[in-house]
Amino acid sequence: MSFGEAEPFVHDVLNVFMCTGFTADTHQYFMKASPVRPGDYLEFFAEIDLLGGLSACPGGDCSAKHSSDVAACYPLKVEIFRPDMDLLKNWPFPERNAYVSPE
Repeated sequence: MSFGEAEPFVHDVLNVFMCTGFTADTHQYFMKASPVRPGDYLEFFAEIDLLGGLSACPGGDCSAKHSSDVAACYPLKVEIFRPDMDLLKNWPFPERNAYVSPE
């Protein structure tokens, strides 16, 4: 599937490595240093077919300056595992949704 064909299937962004938000008092956008450290990880279990895209901010650590060409950038490791289906024989997998595929 090409990027153009896949794009309509991308629903949401899950931003897990940047610390961003809005201040409570002035409602201004902020970026802080990421609390992520080597060895930290996320683990997901997909109950349905999943199309995932991974992106790391090319600007590096955005807590001091956004999109700097000299900011430190670090690699991300992705591993995809296939579970032992015998262990999931009684797992209540969800029914396929009734959405119509994008055309």
